[in-house]
Amino acid sequence: MWLLSNKVLVRDSGLLERFRDCHCHLLPGVDDGVQKVEETMLILEEWERAGVKEVWLTPHIMEDIPNKPSELKGKFETLKADYHGTITLHLAAEHMMDGPFTRRLDENDLLPFGEDESRLLVETSYYTPPMNMESIIDRVKAKGYDPILAHPERYQYMDRRDYRHWKEKGVQLQLNVPSLVGAYGPDVQRKAEWLLKEQMYDYCGSDTHSITQVDYFLNSMINKKILQKLNNTVL
Repeated sequence: MWLLSNKVLVRDSGLLERFRDCHCHLLPGVDDGVQKVEETMLILEEWERAGVKEVWLTPHIMEDIPNKPSELKGKFETLKADYHGTITLHLAAEHMMDGPFTRRLDENDLLPFGEDESRLLVETSYYTPPMNMESIIDRVKAKGYDPILAHPERYQYMDRRDYRHWKEKGVQLQLNVPSLVGAYGPDVQRKAEWLLKEQMYDYCGSDTHSITQVDYFLNSMINKKILQKLNNTVL
């Protein structure tokens, strides 16, 4: 009973009041996220009820999912025209730092993040870093972008020394909030809690791919102390 008193349902926690979700896969039919516009609308309705204020749709751009920014923009405008809710929608992308990435960077064939389009959401494989990750990050910065590393707690190859290195190098870190309720397992949760305690996170996202994930997250229990740290540092 005492353990339960230290936790609260995410749905009832107020966590998502005026939340700014800077990473999700709600643009339908473009990657491994939501496939139908009806599901996107259902998720946005759930987010509205939870109090979410803004959502950045960030479809994958990678070798296996070679989305073109111009086509994503067209699909995004169609979605915006169909949506009549209270959440402000934006478009960016989650860029895999793979083989084609540097060419896209050179050609400015990207979808940056933020109102001033000065930040770039990037990711790596969960298991191994790019061989030239250091130089890739340098090139991102040389192009005038602030790199934001998506869900660093999920990278199995990274440890505390790696996180400190990237922060010192000026890389910003984006938390997948479901990591804090065990959505990706206990190891990821422990990493996320440590990164939060060390105040290393700069942004939050849901990384939502489906209504099933939304239901799981909203009906999960979150530790009240973790919730307070989250409110005091990132939100």
